Amino acid sequence: MNLLSRLLAVGLLVSVPAWAQSVPASQEQIRLSFAPVVKQVSPAVVNIYTKRVVRQAASPLLSDPFFRRFFGDVVPHGMPQERVQNSLGSGVIVAADGTVVTNHHVINGADEVTVVLADRREFEAKILGDDASTDLAILKIEPPRGDPLPALPMGDSDKLEVGDLVIAVGNPFGVGQTVTSGIISALARTNVGITDYRSFIQTDAAINPGNSGGALVDMEGRLIGINSAIYSKDGGSNGIGFAIPTTMVKTVLASIKSTGKVVRPWLGAMGQPVTNELAQALGLSRPVGVLIDNVHRDGPAAKAGLKPGDVITAVDGHEIDDAEVLRFRLATHIPGDAVEVKVTRQGTPRSFTVHLIAPPESPPREITDVGGANPYTGATIANLNPALAEELGMDSTASGVVVLKIKRGSIAHRLRMQPGDILLEINGQPISTVFEAKRALSGKAKRWALTINRDGQVLTLQVGG
Repeated sequence: MNLLSRLLAVGLLVSVPAWAQSVPASQEQIRLSFAPVVKQVSPAVVNIYTKRVVRQAASPLLSDPFFRRFFGDVVPHGMPQERVQNSLGSGVIVAADGTVVTNHHVINGADEVTVVLADRREFEAKILGDDASTDLAILKIEPPRGDPLPALPMGDSDKLEVGDLVIAVGNPFGVGQTVTSGIISALARTNVGITDYRSFIQTDAAINPGNSGGALVDMEGRLIGINSAIYSKDGGSNGIGFAIPTTMVKTVLASIKSTGKVVRPWLGAMGQPVTNELAQALGLSRPVGVLIDNVHRDGPAAKAGLKPGDVITAVDGHEIDDAEVLRFRLATHIPGDAVEVKVTRQGTPRSFTVHLIAPPESPPREITDVGGANPYTGATIANLNPALAEELGMDSTASGVVVLKIKRGSIAHRLRMQPGDILLEINGQPISTVFEAKRALSGKAKRWALTINRDGQVLTLQVGG
């Protein structure tokens, strides 16, 4: 009779969990190790080295505006010098054909990208496409003779729970492949200003510089995230790391491999998060969801029946906490997908099927450089359409004429005009198209009255007079 049986017999133990009723019979049975998982995943995690050629003037004086007034781009004492910048990161092979996923910031601006496998084989990589908005990039390497490469299967990041064990694999500080372990600390982190589409996995598995682009895997050896950033005051790991969920990775990968770029679907509605005060005013039991403010009349949301005042509470069964979560959930789909959107309308739950489309290029952008002598001389303007608004990270239901860029030193620059400004009126004339803006700016005026929308605020500017 073993010790547990004796204690039960004399009544000192009332009950024992099932897992405790079997005493380990060997050292192997009590050893806890991640080694089997590490052996499975580490061959598919690669090191990425990039080179970038940077041109710089032979003399620092040539960067001074005073000297450049006389010499321009002509270098009197030697040709511009070139130097090579090197950087490193990590990546993950996700297909046996040599498809590699990494971070956009790892390869951004690189002239050469080299992928080094765990077995020390090196390959020159081709950049298939990258996406700054999600900080993802897709590379391709070609093994000789078409030999298959080790690849990580992708798991479903939507099935993760806080407390799950995870392993991070990467190349921190360039010391070589390193493995760290931890747990899922939080999910759907949207207040991390790393990318435009935010719903990060937070983990306490140590992530350091050089880990970017590496793998976050579960205990089944499945890829569940691409390590992207850390919260740190000194550059090292403080136990707060962030990874891009595979729900987003799958969409970006499929889009780039099929079209060479990322085209995100368009809902045609914008809104604001439901605060505690709004929840009380709307009769909601708790603050959750996104209150729709604007609905594009020709957009998918309007065609499905959504209206201003509706509160979006879920998309495809996933709860919507705020506008960032809504953007993320939509971005994990492609144009043509149908999604189930649950809303609360005047206190009543309702469900709609929305058929997502690509943001339309209507009206045409008509990108125009403004000349002449007016407050916008030196500005580049365009008609704001849903596609352009998505690119600029603006309200996709907005319309009008938007400032794209300002030439340094121009009249518009001196008057502190800003990219992103939307022209509303010029000298009392409403502006809705580039044609109307050009016509209003072509006249001669001693005094200009300008009304603009800047970050949601309507401003009136007086110039001259």
